[in-house]
Amino acid sequence: MIIPEKTWEKYIDRLRKVNDAASNKVLKYLETHKVENDMEAFIDYCYAVSTKYGEGAAALACDMYDAAALASKAKVKAALPAETATYGEVAKSVYGTMNASSNPDMVANAVARLVKRTGVDTTMKNAIRDRAEWAWIPHGDTCAFCIMLASQGWQPASKAALKGGHAEHIHANCDCTYAIRFDTKSKVTGYDPSAYLAEYKGAEGNTPEEKLNSMRRVNYAKNREKILEQKASAYEKRKELESSKAEEQKV
Repeated sequence: MIIPEKTWEKYIDRLRKVNDAASNKVLKYLETHKVENDMEAFIDYCYAVSTKYGEGAAALACDMYDAAALASKAKVKAALPAETATYGEVAKSVYGTMNASSNPDMVANAVARLVKRTGVDTTMKNAIRDRAEWAWIPHGDTCAFCIMLASQGWQPASKAALKGGHAEHIHANCDCTYAIRFDTKSKVTGYDPSAYLAEYKGAEGNTPEEKLNSMRRVNYAKNREKILEQKASAYEKRKELESSKAEEQKV
């Protein structure tokens, strides 16, 4: 089985739209509500968003999993969606993010991360159940840690990659995710783990941490202008939100 690049792109695009929709819902709420006056209502809202869109991400992951199994003629059961984030997990994530930053984008990203996690959990847990293989497939502006994961190539699905029952490395604004296969010959067009391994091994440093930090510095230098623009945009959004709240308090 070969997953064409066009098919993978379509899958990633649909996942991204689900994550973005969840993030935008939270941003809209923050623009129109004084959450500090009723945090319980805000947590309830974030929980509802993470549940609704998490179910959407899980459904997409199930569809992709089942399509891969069918193409490979693998005799496995239909994929089952993973559970969405619990209320406690949502509350912990939102409170933790708000305590660390007043940037509304960060709060929205925290919810989007839980949505993405549900989709990735779905792929991982079904792959473990069916003893499939998986590989972390980079996409877009890939962070150093994602490149390191991608450099590991195809591996037997294992619970060792789970932490607390969930996918260990998931962050918002990232289109990287797992692909699965049921044999040793299937592949995703464009995925070249040897190239990622060469990049990782060629990075400065003697330890994994040193290499990752070196790769982060190189990536920052390459995308410095874009990163600064994103930070400036986030700053403006935060100031606008603070100004809007200040005006409301005067009324």
